[in-house]
Amino acid sequence: MFSHVHFPQKLAPEDLDVYLAAGWFRMAQSIFTTNFLNFKGQFYSAIWLRVALEKFTADKTQQKIIKRNSAFRTEIQPAKVSLAQEALFATYRASVSFEAATSLNSLLYGKVFYAIYDTYEVNIYDGDRLIASGFFDLGRNGAAGITSIYDPEYRKYSLGRYLIYLKMAYCRQQGFQYFYPGYFVPGYALFDYKLDMNRDLLQFLQVGTGQWEPIELFSPVVNPLLVMRQRLEAIQEELQQAGIATTLYQYEFFDGNLIPELSDIDLFDFPIFLKGADPALGELGPWIVYDVRDEQYHVFQCTIIGTPAMPGQTPGNYTDHLVKVDHDIAAAPHAEGIVPIIKAQLA
Repeated sequence: MFSHVHFPQKLAPEDLDVYLAAGWFRMAQSIFTTNFLNFKGQFYSAIWLRVALEKFTADKTQQKIIKRNSAFRTEIQPAKVSLAQEALFATYRASVSFEAATSLNSLLYGKVFYAIYDTYEVNIYDGDRLIASGFFDLGRNGAAGITSIYDPEYRKYSLGRYLIYLKMAYCRQQGFQYFYPGYFVPGYALFDYKLDMNRDLLQFLQVGTGQWEPIELFSPVVNPLLVMRQRLEAIQEELQQAGIATTLYQYEFFDGNLIPELSDIDLFDFPIFLKGADPALGELGPWIVYDVRDEQYHVFQCTIIGTPAMPGQTPGNYTDHLVKVDHDIAAAPHAEGIVPIIKAQLA
């Protein structure tokens, strides 16, 4: 599935390694994965990253940041959220443009009263004043950076990047193989800072193959959302020539599987799809997708699971229903293998 969430009651270090290597990430005390994102109605790919730590050393940028922050005191220890950290989080939250958790405790623990992660914290002090904190989880061979916060009065010191460096340096010293900083989002600059971290050691998870590859190999050719759109536009043209009108939709509920109450239903989770444009067909018409994982077009028969009380209003987004794939009608790697089947279905 492109998006899913698990709620383990406990998580061994080696199990966290397996999750991280598959492109999963911590969310409070659950763990989730997604390959696509919706920011204000615009869809993007989420590309998971990791740094190979075996040859990790401070690069030139990090050396400058280390020197700039040499007067500050740092501590690394098992995490225990303090009042000082909560106060710092509130100050940091008020300074950022994106929507953040209501508290640090909520971000790390949610509504539960147990901890399944072996979480460590990095604290940076200017004298006795706490000016930055960062949190990361330890597995057996890998570690995941969870969040970093800092006092906006110290913005010029690049404390966010400094915290990431301190986390990676600590993990390298402890013999960890990989550090997972989350994802970056092609076309959405807020996450681009992650691409500057030891770029020669940086890898991305290729959705199509499930393999980790050097970041230099990332291009639009392996951007899953772009590939899906290009292939669907190509078959849409083929269908048009065959006299079949279709509409290309962004599916508003592609991440519905991340909602706890819906996580066991296995909802349809493709971010874009083609659908017959004839309103008389309703939801009975075929849903056409392109799956980058098997490099094939699929024609699905879908079943309505629910109807939102207040549908979204973004043009081009499908918001009529939550759906589940009933069955796969057909699959083929090329349009010519699918068009006759769609014609028969619509007939």
